[in-house]
Amino acid sequence: MKALQLVLALGSLAAAGVLALSCGSSAPVQHQLQSITLSPASADAENYANGQVQFVATGHFSTAPMTVSPLTANWGACYQFAATSAVWVTSAGLAQCARGAAGTYTVWANQPADLPPGVYNCTAETACGGGCTVQGSAQLTCP
Repeated sequence: MKALQLVLALGSLAAAGVLALSCGSSAPVQHQLQSITLSPASADAENYANGQVQFVATGHFSTAPMTVSPLTANWGACYQFAATSAVWVTSAGLAQCARGAAGTYTVWANQPADLPPGVYNCTAETACGGGCTVQGSAQLTCP
């Protein structure tokens, strides 16, 4: 009788363990980039030494760490949704107006988006970034 009780007790423990593991065995949550913000959000090159503005990208994620700054990103600039050579942006986010540039330009930073398998419905990348990316932008005014 004691042997039967021992077998039943061990069986119950094993069943409880299997049940507990099966309830919590969903796929791990991935550290996904949700959005990017740039700072400063707007800048006038006249107010910066040598007209050079250091932009910083901050990534906002789905899991801890929730923010990463500075975020390594692809950088670029455009004017009214078209390519421009009036603003240069380094791979570290340092922007500078070209000689004779005037107006307000968009500075952008992006990273490829983590898409679920089989999802390919992205827009094409344009002069202002976009495509299968998570992107942030800021404004740079050239004198």
